[in-house]
Amino acid sequence: MKYSDLSNFIDGKPSNPQGPRAERYSPVDGALLSTIPMSDAAELDKAVAAAKAAFPGWSGMTLKERAAVFFRYYALLSARVDELAEIVHNEMGKNFAEAQAEVAKSLELTEFACSMPQVATGEFEVVSRGVECRHMQVPLGVVASITPFNFPHMVPHWTLPNALVLGNTMVIKPSREAPLTVLKIAEMLKEAGLPDGVLNIVCGGRELVAGICEHPDIQAVTFVGSTKVAKMVYSKSCATYKRALALGSANNHLILLPDAHPANTAANIAASFLGCAGQRCMSACILVAVGEVDDIIAKIVEEARKFVPGVNLSAIVNAEAKASITGFIDRAEKEGFKLLLDGRKATPPAGLEKGNYLGPTIVDHVKVGSELAVEENFGPVLAIVRAKNLDEALEIANSSPYGNGGSIFTQSGRAAEIYLNRIQAGMVAVNVGVPVPREPFSFGGWKDSIVGGGDITGKSSVHFWTKLKKVSVKWNPDKPVIWMG
Repeated sequence: MKYSDLSNFIDGKPSNPQGPRAERYSPVDGALLSTIPMSDAAELDKAVAAAKAAFPGWSGMTLKERAAVFFRYYALLSARVDELAEIVHNEMGKNFAEAQAEVAKSLELTEFACSMPQVATGEFEVVSRGVECRHMQVPLGVVASITPFNFPHMVPHWTLPNALVLGNTMVIKPSREAPLTVLKIAEMLKEAGLPDGVLNIVCGGRELVAGICEHPDIQAVTFVGSTKVAKMVYSKSCATYKRALALGSANNHLILLPDAHPANTAANIAASFLGCAGQRCMSACILVAVGEVDDIIAKIVEEARKFVPGVNLSAIVNAEAKASITGFIDRAEKEGFKLLLDGRKATPPAGLEKGNYLGPTIVDHVKVGSELAVEENFGPVLAIVRAKNLDEALEIANSSPYGNGGSIFTQSGRAAEIYLNRIQAGMVAVNVGVPVPREPFSFGGWKDSIVGGGDITGKSSVHFWTKLKKVSVKWNPDKPVIWMG
């Protein structure tokens, strides 16, 4: 076993509940990594109680004092990128370079949280002689995040730095596929001086998700995962009068025009659908090829061949996910679509035979409305749909029930303008394969890719994690006038 048996992290120390434990195997080589507690409602209650007890002291600190903890944490993160990337690599299966990039994104998110004293400043105005009005952004209390396997380091940093610096205390339930990384985050924050009870980690299964949504002392919940579960989390949370923001599935469409720069386009599209082995919500799923672009598609195939499973192409998180992705390819082949690349029989290097790997797969002439064109496969698979013109391409892209991201590849400013105005997605780009905004611009999709209002990062998150207190003060008692005059 590469790591010791894991414990929950409650009130600043390990917590080992009685009950069943789950084994976690590395998708890289099949080795046993550790075991994790499958916690029950009592353990969740314990974590929430710790967070509730810590809230008065933590929220009573100034914004600058809370931000100072995250300045120290930022320094720790900066010094330990490789150590953390190694855990992400072992646990999630990402190649080491991608794992390093994920931790680097966590640094960027932490840096933004450190700027909260300049961002969450509220508003102040003298509205009449001797009369002042202002807004105060007040923390909610105990909040919770339910995080996914695919970005075990970055996604917790979408929520915990901003939520905590703004004065909340938190419970996180990590994916049972990736608890090691999240527990390490908690340990490092304690090292940075975060008071006990401010952040608590509880490992477990689906029962914990429902427990978080229904817990009377949790004021807000965020979730990242599939749309089906996102809608369940949102409805259960709202039923108990919580704030909720749930990010769901995606099926991102890239549009390719004949005037696109061949080399740059091929490199961007290959990296988009093959990065993290396609296990990310911003991955390219559908390429809408407009007109005569076979020469560029040939270059995309050429670029994709450079991705080798177990070398620079990451592992699939588990055997069940691999079987699901393979099923998409099998059914697409049966429908008669053309396989330009078939990754089902790809083999990793010696020593990784027990890992979960698929090679790059490109399926051409996919029919609009077919399974591969509609459903998120969440793997290293690119479906190519053909269109006669940009209008038809936009109609195809906008017919998707999801609206997370998308991009157009062209050298025409007019075509790009039409695309940006008409595409129905929350994060879009021109000649960028993965259109993820950088801080302070926020992350969030449209349509069935999100349930709830606002975005999960950036300035938008300030409004999610706080409530407004409106203050009016009168300092002219000698004036016999109505104060609003």
